[in-house]
Formats: sequence, C-alpha cells, structure tokens
Amino acid sequence: MKPYIFAILLAFVPLLTQAASPAETKTLADSAYARADYETAVKLYGELAETNPNSEVFYNLGCAYYRIDDIAHSVLWFERALKLDPSNKDVVFNLELARTKTIDKIIPQHEFILFTYFRSMTNWFSLRTWTIIGLLSFVLMLVLLLIFYASDSIFVRKCAFSSAVLLLLVCILSNVCAMKQNDFKQVHTSGIITAPAVTVKSTPADNGNDLFVLHEGSKVEILDSSLKEWCEVTIADGKQGWIPKKSFDLI
Repeated sequence: MKPYIFAILLAFVPLLTQAASPAETKTLADSAYARADYETAVKLYGELAETNPNSEVFYNLGCAYYRIDDIAHSVLWFERALKLDPSNKDVVFNLELARTKTIDKIIPQHEFILFTYFRSMTNWFSLRTWTIIGLLSFVLMLVLLLIFYASDSIFVRKCAFSSAVLLLLVCILSNVCAMKQNDFKQVHTSGIITAPAVTVKSTPADNGNDLFVLHEGSKVEILDSSLKEWCEVTIADGKQGWIPKKSFDLI
C-alpha cells in the first residue's frame, strides 16, 4: 500500500505549491516596490491580478504603474480596485491624484442632487459591511417586535415599535446599497483609454467624421459594443461617438 500512498501525496504537491504561490508572489512584488524596482513590481502584481484578483492587488498595481508614469494603466487599475471596494479612501485619493495627470479635463454633466447623494451614500461602506448591517438590523428588528408583543408597558411597547420601524428602514436601505454595489461589480460598461490618443468618429469606420480626440487615461461609458472592432461610447460631458475597441480596456 505504501507506493499508492506515496503516489497520492505526490499528486497533492502541485496543489500545495500552487496555493502558496500567490503569497510568495505578493511578497516578491512588495519587496520590488519597496526597493523602487517598479517595473518588476508591475510584472509581479500583474501576475497576481490574474491569479488572485482583489482590491488590494489592483490598488498596488495602480500605484506601481503610477510610479513608472504609465498614467493610463494606473487609472485603469485604480478604477478596478474602486469597483471592488468603493469605500476605500486610499483608492479614491490615488485615483483622483492620477486623474490630475491625464490630458483631457472633462467636466461632467449636472445630475439631480439626490442621485449624487445616493451614489455617495452607497459608497460609504463595502458590500460586505452593508450586508452585515442589513442582517444585524433585521435580527434586532425581530427582537424588538418580540419585546413589543411581550411587554405590558405602554412606554416600552412604543419605544420597541418605533425602533423596529427605524431598523426596518435601515435594513431596506442597506440591502438596496448592497445590491447597487453588487450590480456595479458585475456590470462592465465602462473603460479607460489606454492608447496615447484616439479620434472619436461619427460612424464605426476609419473614414467617419472626426468628432473629438480622447487621450490616455480618459474614462468612457460603453453604449454599443455589438460590432467586432468598434464601440460606441460616451464621456462624462455627454459627447459620444465611435472608437476602436483596441484603444481602451474595460474596467
């Protein structure tokens, strides 16, 4: 039986090696970044982004790209990190810092203030935190309802009922915010221009009329990606047109 046991153990060796690989790669990447070898850090963090994608790795990769002055990819990876963790203040700060180095200064269209406030509120916490808040508020609401039905005191019943209603609203709000964040993670309808410059066309063809030029690091929202080589996009100020798909990377 011993040869069979040995064979089984050998079969698990590659799995164990593979499991340890991301941690080792991150250690090497962190070490390369610490000694200012940013090219190596980009390479190693890039490998991690493919094998072990998470907000921290994306953020570190954005920082490494920023250090080698590749602003387009820095913005791209900061945006990807923000997509996974919208409540991360370090990601928000560094993304805004990277955006100051982009060429295009696009002024967003005005939107209804309640939409802006709701989007900001949604990003107060991470998806996990919103989920925990929703579960806790629901459980506490049930406890207060039990107190409401069990208590003989009018004051206690009023306090329990009012608090239960408040917790119900908190539960609904946290679940809505969690669903919005989850939808934001799952949908890929925006991208970052990674080509040095791209001319936006009126039609999906090289001979289409030139509308305006976008430079690397600019963010676009995708309207139509059904064509093989072209994509219809819009930018924050409302302008829209067609650009080659090879000129941008999805967030």
